[in-house]
Formats: sequence, structure tokens, C-alpha cells
Amino acid sequence: MDVEQEKRHRPRHSGLGCLAVVIAFAVLAGGAYVAYSSGVNALKDRFRSAADYSGKGTGSVLVEVKEGQSSSDIADTLAKKKVVKSAEAFRDAAVQDGRARNIQVGFYEMRHQMSAASALSLLIDPTNLLKDSVTFPEGWTVRQTVAHLAKKTDFSARRYDRVLARPEQIGLPSYAKGNPEGYLFPATYDIPPDATPRSILKGMVDRYKEASAQLDLEKKAAGLGRTPQEVMTVASLIQSEARFDKDFQKVSRVIYNRLDAGMPLQFDSTVHYAVGKDGSVGTSNTDRNIASPYNTYKVRGLPPTPIAAPGNKAIEAALNPADGPWMYFVTTNPDTGVTKFATTYKKHLKNVAAFKKWCSKSDTC
Repeated sequence: MDVEQEKRHRPRHSGLGCLAVVIAFAVLAGGAYVAYSSGVNALKDRFRSAADYSGKGTGSVLVEVKEGQSSSDIADTLAKKKVVKSAEAFRDAAVQDGRARNIQVGFYEMRHQMSAASALSLLIDPTNLLKDSVTFPEGWTVRQTVAHLAKKTDFSARRYDRVLARPEQIGLPSYAKGNPEGYLFPATYDIPPDATPRSILKGMVDRYKEASAQLDLEKKAAGLGRTPQEVMTVASLIQSEARFDKDFQKVSRVIYNRLDAGMPLQFDSTVHYAVGKDGSVGTSNTDRNIASPYNTYKVRGLPPTPIAAPGNKAIEAALNPADGPWMYFVTTNPDTGVTKFATTYKKHLKNVAAFKKWCSKSDTC
């Protein structure tokens, strides 16, 4: 074969094969670069500090931590209110400090543009909670409670009275029949900065509902053959008449025994309620002759409503009276609270004589 023939039969190689290799290499190199870039960016994002302010901030802003909120939820709230620069900064600070798990529910006065660390430091200190505590003792009437609220809060008695004039606003139980007497539960309450007369009074009724549910009031009242309101009225009488917890169940039994026997209760506490007296002992003939459904010297049976707000122990005693035949009792020494019980009127008169002897030496009768 001559040289020309060899040239004609030699396989012809195009440049496509080399080009494919070059392209494949470029694709691999590009993918590697993308992967590398993504990894580097991810690492940068991972280690980049979240946007944060420095210092303790300025101004004032009210922040509420609500029940059930996590530190992440709190972070979102702080960022929205411009307390911290970013929610991420607060979350990072919370993760690094285990005390963040103990942030208490309530209101805090914070500042704008605080560092996340400063914001967290403020929230984990319970002394920074904004609250005014108001205590209501057992045995107070609605009138006394409203007067105390007007003194301890920024609202007038008229504001509270306006709410009570529309009792459906505060969630009274149906058996209260729209009358709040006896259902503003005696306890200590924290009054938050955003409180209103309605929210305060509703909170007291809600607290009553919690107590009555724990005591299973409605079911146990039915077991006694009484309505829940009747039991609450009995409880208010126990609270008003007895001085010591140890006497509560015995006083309860006297009330039920007298009611069952059709006897008038003849309680000075109900007459005091009728005439608007607080802190007195004993009653005058004029008081006892007042025409009122609360005058248990003249009207048989229970008063139409409770006469005061009973506490847990008085309600429990009304639901669980002691066993016994007592028909009478009298506090023979109001200074010490000593109360004597009797089954006969003759014995009761002796106990009354002891009370009168004390009364002759006291200015409170």
C-alpha cells in the first residue's frame, strides 16, 4: 500500500472526545466549587454572631411573659417590642444560661435596645416582676372589698360598683343569681399593670370557682339536700360567727340542726349585715327589730344570700358539719374567741350570762 492509500484508510479522530472530557471536568469542578461555597457559607452562618445591641438600653417598655411561653416565644416578643435587636440573640443567650427556664409569668418593665444578655438578666430576676399584691381576709362583705380595692388600686369605688351592677361581666355562678355577695373569694391577689376593675373582680370570682371545684361543692351540696347557694350562705354564717377553725364544724351543725327544727337562727351577724355594721359584737333591741330578710331574729330560715365571703375552711365545714345535738352556741369572750355550745336552752342561758358579763366591761358592745 502506498503512502497515499495509507493516509486515505487511517481512522479519522474528531475533537469531540477531548471536548467531552473538558466539559465533564468543568462540570465536576463547578459542582465542587458550589459545594465548597455552600459549605463555607453554612459555616459562616453557623459561627456568625446574631444581631445584638450593646448595653442596657433606654426608655421603657412593658413586656408580658405569658403562661406556657418558651424562651423562644419570649425572644419573639422581645424582638417585636424592639427590646432586643434579634430574637436569635436572645435565644442564644437563653441557651447558654439554664436560669432562662425559670423566667416567671407576669409583667416586666424593660428598655428599648437592650443587649440580649441584659434583657435575660432582667427577666431571670423575680424581683423585677411588676405586681401589686392586695389581700382580702375571710368574712369581708362586697362593700368592704370594694372600699379596700379603691384604696389599693388606681380605680375608684364607683368604677367597681359599675362593674358589679352588671354582674354577668364577672362570671358569677348561676346559683348566685346575679348577687356577688360571698363570691369574691378571700385571698391575696397580684394586680398586674394592665388590670381593670372588671378583670380584678372576675379574677376573684374565678378563684372562688377554683375553690368550689376542688371542694366538689355542687355535688356535696346536693348530698346534703341543699343548693350550692344555701351551702355558701351557711359557710358565710360560719365565717362570721366562729372565731377558731376548730369550732367551724360544730357551728355548722348548730345551723343545720336549727334549720331542721324550724327554729330561727337568731344570729347577730345577719343583723349586723342588715344594718351595715362592721366589727361589732352583740345587737340592740332596735337592731333586732329591723324589717329585713337578713334579720334572722324575725325571719326563719337562711338569709337570702351569703352575708360575707367565706374561705376554704368555712365552705368545707358547711359541707361537712360535725355530728352532734347542739342547738345553741355563743362566744362568751370575744377577746379570746372562746365559744361554748349547748343542747338545752337552760345551759345556753348560762353561757349567754358569761357573754353579758364580758360585754359589761367592753366598749365594743
